[in-house]
Amino acid sequence: MSTGFSRKRADITFTQRVIPAAHVVGASAALPTSKAADATDANDDLAAVAKQIASCVACGLCAGRKMTVPGEGGMNPPVMFVGEGPGEEEDRTGRPFVGAAGQYLDKWIPSIGLKRTDCFIANVVKCRPPQNREPRPEEIAACLPYLVKQIRQVRPRTICCLGRIAAQTLLQTTSSLGALRGKVYSWQGIPLVVTYHPSAVLRETELRKPVWEDLKLLKSLLEPAES
Repeated sequence: MSTGFSRKRADITFTQRVIPAAHVVGASAALPTSKAADATDANDDLAAVAKQIASCVACGLCAGRKMTVPGEGGMNPPVMFVGEGPGEEEDRTGRPFVGAAGQYLDKWIPSIGLKRTDCFIANVVKCRPPQNREPRPEEIAACLPYLVKQIRQVRPRTICCLGRIAAQTLLQTTSSLGALRGKVYSWQGIPLVVTYHPSAVLRETELRKPVWEDLKLLKSLLEPAES
């Protein structure tokens, strides 16, 4: 990948697509200003969500899991990456994106001027689907409230959906990933962009170019707009 980014933002399209209020805790409330006390409370809340996830039996995925994978990262990150679900290595360790796809994601993050530790990383479903199949609608529905709570507690500056499942889930759409790419959406006021899942790019190297374009778009959201 090249390392040059354009600061021009005239080509960015903002499209409002918001998860229905029934799925969101305090959907009408504005995101609060970050303060040290708020961050401590949010960390406590995240720990509580992780504990709920660890004991969750709301769908059949609980039967085959070794560990739940709630996600990891700091509060108020520049980017929150949201993937589809844990794989074998994630299921073994309880950490998100630590297998081959995660190692590839680790190579993407520096291209937007960040480190993995700067970001929050999570998945739509918190338990590994058998044989890494796509999560089913009922499994996504069972886990979605946890993800929504996490986003609102973490308060990321931007969200990047990795793959079709994450994009369709957060944008509440059935549109293809190709149709969703190249635009900036808003999830509860947080800018959201879509790109391919790292595992897909590992299989199909021709996807590297569109991913690079998506990362440039994400990078532009992290830079101050030119006056």
